[in-house]
Amino acid sequence: MKESEKVINWIRQYFEENGKGCNAVIGISGGCDSTVNAALLAKALGKERVIGVLLPEGVQDDIQDSYDICNYLGIRYVEINIKDAVDGLSKEVGKALNVNPNEYDIYKTNTPARIRMTALYGVSALNNGRVVNTCNLSEDYVGYNTKFGDSAGDFSPLCMYTKTEVKEIAKELGLPEKYYNKIPTDGMSGKSDEEKLGFSYDELDVYIRTGKIDNLAAKEKIDRLHQINMHKLLPMPHYEKK
Repeated sequence: MKESEKVINWIRQYFEENGKGCNAVIGISGGCDSTVNAALLAKALGKERVIGVLLPEGVQDDIQDSYDICNYLGIRYVEINIKDAVDGLSKEVGKALNVNPNEYDIYKTNTPARIRMTALYGVSALNNGRVVNTCNLSEDYVGYNTKFGDSAGDFSPLCMYTKTEVKEIAKELGLPEKYYNKIPTDGMSGKSDEEKLGFSYDELDVYIRTGKIDNLAAKEKIDRLHQINMHKLLPMPHYEKK
């Protein structure tokens, strides 16, 4: 059985047990991961039960890709611009702490991701939905995600597949290459994921699956990122009542 078929069957089983008749709500960024997840959902549930949510922050230069993907898959979609929410929260946080939060990269990067997830759950609440987590193993392994932002969700079809493997599933589904082979970016820094990480997904994916890597500097960085981001992967620490 193809990997895509295994995932489609798993999605059907999830909804059978955790929301029979519910809709799948998914953020559509225009990138590979959300595209492949949306395609799998449409196959598993029928396109009428998939709701795509476009979440630009102000002007998004490549938002046409998101429109095109939704139209290609035949799924319904809505667009929610999060700029006012991000700006409003930043203003109140800044006032409370007497700082400009947008001078801090960790705030600037993570806050929009968390507001996007809040918007997805808002759409889900009003549409009998379940929110899809669109992360992949490669990004999760090195913490290239936002805790309670894009790393959240009700279920995750592809979080145990590397970026390379997600692309293979896209090929199995017959998706046009332009929809899954787009250079991945965070949409904010103007840099690609690989430029920001300092190593390629090909290197990372081979290392994850085989433990082999020739670039020792990349190995050291991957190991360090994996270790310091374990808090994103493990259950929340808690005191065990005795």
